[in-house]
Amino acid sequence: MARYTGPSWKLSRRLGISLSGTGKELEKRPYAPGPHGPNQRKKLSEYGLQLQEKQKLRHMYGVTERQFRNLFDQAGKMQGKHGENFMALLEARLDNVVYRFGLARTRRQARQLVNHGHITVNGNRVDIPSFRVQPGQTISLREKSRNLDIVKESLEVNSFVPEFLTFDADKLEGSLSRLPERSELPAEINEALIVEYYSR
Repeated sequence: MARYTGPSWKLSRRLGISLSGTGKELEKRPYAPGPHGPNQRKKLSEYGLQLQEKQKLRHMYGVTERQFRNLFDQAGKMQGKHGENFMALLEARLDNVVYRFGLARTRRQARQLVNHGHITVNGNRVDIPSFRVQPGQTISLREKSRNLDIVKESLEVNSFVPEFLTFDADKLEGSLSRLPERSELPAEINEALIVEYYSR
């Protein structure tokens, strides 16, 4: 299944979560899309809840089902809790790290920066959004890309960088200090339901 390229605001309203991170999608109409949006049945089965939680996380990071499942399987081979390891691996994706630095306003925009070759890892250009960043690797903008308007606008808006990352706004480079802890990851996701979904 290919990556979702449809209307992101409609998808956000369907899942009940802001996929852009701005919250604007749910401000005006905080209910599901469609003619019966405000009056739709809210009761979901156990399977429905598990599926919805999986879709929330998958669309939040913008990955395909195959990428999502492969990463889930890799997380199961690590020590510690399966669900927490899984979310930490998602956070270590290159496009997500670029987004967390504040170089892009959304993960979609961050993926585009990586795809177009604006990002380097340890001085080498990397154009694969799913590239897994290892602790200690240096991620930076290419010299030719430092005057991009979207980067300047994003840096003006985004001032918060998580503790598991280090970022120098003057040099426009940073690194992943360590894998994040559960308390530093999205609180609106219940990863236990995702583990249950794939354990059926």
